[in-house]
Order: sequence, then C-alpha cells, then structure tokens
Amino acid sequence: MSKAFIAEVIQGSAEITGVAANRAATDLIEAIVKELKKNGKFTLPSFGTFTVRKTKARKGVNPRTGAEIKVKAGKTVRFKASPSLKKLV
Repeated sequence: MSKAFIAEVIQGSAEITGVAANRAATDLIEAIVKELKKNGKFTLPSFGTFTVRKTKARKGVNPRTGAEIKVKAGKTVRFKASPSLKKLV
C-alpha cells in the first residue's frame, strides 16, 4: 500500500479532488507517526496495532568485505494484525 493508493481511496470515497485527497492522506500518515512518537503504540480497530520497539546494539557483518561492524541501538516499528483482519485475508 502506498500513500497514492490511500489518497485514491479517499478521493473516490469522499468525492473530493486529488489534491485534497493527497493532503488528507498526508495528514493521516502524520497523525499516525505523531501518535507512535507520543505513546509508542497506534491501534486501528479491526485492522491491527503498530508498536515501537527498541533494538539492542549488536555486532554485524559487512556482506561485501566480511568485516565485523557495530550496529547501534535504535527503534523499529512492528505491526500485529488483528484477528478479524487475519480471518479476512
């Protein structure tokens, strides 16, 4: 799924212009990101849950050279589908 797809669905559903639908899709994505930053979790009922998880620092290997490298700790976003979405798919 892409932002263009979301904008297209909004445009068809709300019968608005493409520019307005694109703005609405952008606002939706920004709201989700803002909620993830604030609470570390975002749930869409009947769809699933996005959660922010911390990753630990670890050692990695450069696939080209085989040299060992250090990978810094960071954050990642995970998604867990709701049971109703799993049934539909």
